[in-house]
Amino acid sequence: MLVDSHCHLDFPDFEGEVDSLVERAREAGVGCMVTICTRPRQAEAVIALAERHEGVFCAIGLHPHHVAAEGMPEEGDLVALASHPKVVGLGETGLDYHYDRSPRDLQQESFRRHIRAAAKAELPFIVHSRNADADTASILEEEAAGQVPGVMHCFSSGQALADKALELGLYISFSGIVTFRNSAALREIAADVPLDRLLVETDAPFLAPVPMRGKRNEPAYVVHTAAVTAGLKGVSDEAFATESTDNFFRLFKKAQTCA
Repeated sequence: MLVDSHCHLDFPDFEGEVDSLVERAREAGVGCMVTICTRPRQAEAVIALAERHEGVFCAIGLHPHHVAAEGMPEEGDLVALASHPKVVGLGETGLDYHYDRSPRDLQQESFRRHIRAAAKAELPFIVHSRNADADTASILEEEAAGQVPGVMHCFSSGQALADKALELGLYISFSGIVTFRNSAALREIAADVPLDRLLVETDAPFLAPVPMRGKRNEPAYVVHTAAVTAGLKGVSDEAFATESTDNFFRLFKKAQTCA
């Protein structure tokens, strides 16, 4: 079994199609998915989506893009949302200095609050980092310090941030980007990440992997990312599926009902 550790099944791209998406994923051998809520005010709808589908779980958080528009999240509110059985993590949170859609100081404070809430809820946090390697590493060092589990989602940063994340006990998840022709440096990082700290994801509907690049992404396509990553690690597809799925359940402990 494979796991799509990060997708967005509530996005308008999939309206009216979630049932068929989940079925196609299962037919492809993807038995578990985590759909990510990027605005806490949408948590109820995302939780309801997860409740309707066996093998679908969710994470709740405020994406750094939306902090200015949505308002700073309260730690207590995040902890309360985390109590639902289908909520297996908090996020995605983090820093995005590429688009800078929210002021950086607000992004940083929101990131810190998510990590603190994750510690209180005893759940992992999910990190988005783009063009913000140094500040992401600093906040992880200051707030997580190896005591709170988490994952660097859709990793596309540099070696230094990968090393810091691994040092602090985080997992690293690779998306379809690792299959792209111009991603040689990222493949080198993926090859270097210990096999017991790797996850794969789609980030659907974005970033469809080769050979589906240019199409709308969906959870079934994680098999292509997994195959490339298995090759980078020098293991069979079957061995990688077993190892990465074990890693997922070790991190997202509340998803054990999917095992």
